[in-house]
Amino acid sequence: MEYYFQVDYSPDNSFDDLGADHSAAGKAPYDMTELENIKGTRPQRMPREARRRQLLQAAHQVFVAHGYHGASMDEIAEVALVSKPVLYQHFPGKRELYLALLDSHLADFSRQLDEAIRSTNDNRERVFATINTYYSYIKGESQAYRLIFESDVLSDPLIAHRIEQFNSSLASSIARVVVEDTDMSEDEGLLAGRALAGLSQVSARYWATSESSVDQEAAVELISRLAWRGISQFPKEN
Repeated sequence: MEYYFQVDYSPDNSFDDLGADHSAAGKAPYDMTELENIKGTRPQRMPREARRRQLLQAAHQVFVAHGYHGASMDEIAEVALVSKPVLYQHFPGKRELYLALLDSHLADFSRQLDEAIRSTNDNRERVFATINTYYSYIKGESQAYRLIFESDVLSDPLIAHRIEQFNSSLASSIARVVVEDTDMSEDEGLLAGRALAGLSQVSARYWATSESSVDQEAAVELISRLAWRGISQFPKEN
């Protein structure tokens, strides 16, 4: 039986491209020395949307370097090469700026998961592709991942709501597939969806932050086989 599921995280304000270069896996686009070097450079005029992306990029650098509580709007404006009034024209406060940045990262991650799901019609390959996306994202976009899942403000109600919205959407998408292809109830499928999403996230985080000798392809194959064999134990009754 062919099945399909889609991640549908749709924040109010999302941005597909922050203009940052993440070509070095796990490395922030700028380190602390580079942040200091770009301060004081002469600002340039640019269209509003381009300016907004620039501000989000600067905020990313500062939040990564200092965390939410250690970051200041003064430094974000300085790194972005704009005055504070210009920064406040786009974002009324640090919390709103952080939420916009979080929405951008979540939308990008959701897009990558959706592309993995769409990449094949083979069900087992879909499981592999989706789990592989988790591993690739955590390895290649580790700073963005940390801002999403390891922030120092996860207890903030609005931020927690954004994360829960993402997790719930992914789990629901998985659940629809599980229910369609097995004899599980909707509630059982949702529980299984949460478990499979958690399996991907926790194992990928451990793999990316440890000195494991297991390469990415072997790690993803191991976890996807574990997930697939678990699902296969609940065949749909005819």
